[in-house]
Amino acid sequence: MCSHQSSYPSVDSGAAHIVAAHPEQGWNLLCNGAIVFDDTGELLPDGSVVAPHRVYAEQLAIAA
Repeated sequence: MCSHQSSYPSVDSGAAHIVAAHPEQGWNLLCNGAIVFDDTGELLPDGSVVAPHRVYAEQLAIAA
């Protein structure tokens, strides 16, 4: 594990880095023990879950 302090329940701080990448399976293991999924969901080291936060199509910018 890294020496930095993570802030739960979210690991979006950017301080944690990927230690094991599995893009073929859609997930990455971070140095703080959290697992982040391609759909933006997270599984934290204490077993709690952060639900995926999806962006609706109407909120996406459309390239012209």
